[in-house]
Amino acid sequence: MSKAGIWFLHQCNKLFPKPVHPFNLQNAGGKSYAEWQYEKGAETIKFYVQHYTPEEMFKGKRVLDIGCGAGGKSLYYASLGAQVVGVDIVSSYEEEARKLCHKLGFAYGEQFRFMTVDAACMPFADDSFDTIIMNDAVEHVAQPEAVFAEALRVLKPGGRLYANFPPYYHPYGAHLSDAIGIPWVHMFFSEATLIAVYKDLVRDLPDGKERIAFRISQRADGTEYFSYINHMTIKRFRNILRSMEIVPDYYREVPLRGFFKPLCAVPGLKEMFVKMVVFSLQK
Repeated sequence: MSKAGIWFLHQCNKLFPKPVHPFNLQNAGGKSYAEWQYEKGAETIKFYVQHYTPEEMFKGKRVLDIGCGAGGKSLYYASLGAQVVGVDIVSSYEEEARKLCHKLGFAYGEQFRFMTVDAACMPFADDSFDTIIMNDAVEHVAQPEAVFAEALRVLKPGGRLYANFPPYYHPYGAHLSDAIGIPWVHMFFSEATLIAVYKDLVRDLPDGKERIAFRISQRADGTEYFSYINHMTIKRFRNILRSMEIVPDYYREVPLRGFFKPLCAVPGLKEMFVKMVVFSLQK
């Protein structure tokens, strides 16, 4: 990391507008993170609805939402007739999830409940859920193989697991767009430089300390790293499926735009031009 690199990234960032981000909306006095998630609920399943109906996925089903965030998307699934348990490792999301649950008129503890749980070691009995959904969660879990193993353990025979995630080399795959609007920024700057600039940009925000603690951890040797993402690439993901002998019933690599589709067929290049990896499997 160099001072010149930090300065240059700051200057470059001024040229790019930041994408809309729920953290910034909440700071601006707009909707909460949970409310934003609820409003975007349909988008969390849009890659499946050409192959499965929302009724097939949720109506009358006991659903586990892994990586539920503040529970807004879980409550959207509940609105489709599901009984939903949302799990996340961020305990502070529970209060926000409860507030939205009551605001929307859902019965907390019956139609929906939030649990602070590590998805790699879940306190549920075998064969507990009809549907498991992991929307934008695969790229965040520290132990993806353990999470998939747990998901398959608690999924009922005949039940279905749905998962989708943006690969790491997606334009905003570093998940820093709440402060850094440069696409593919993580391909041009070191992690140390990104951390330094991210801290500079958010530390004085009302939730700056929370954002830093959420995204950045420290190794035993004192160096900092982005601990909230696992650098999940398409190649790594497919290797995990292969090593675990998981054969999806449905698999798609959705391009950023239709005209990028030819690039998504080129090994290596596809990592930068695939918007979302989507798959499902039946137990």
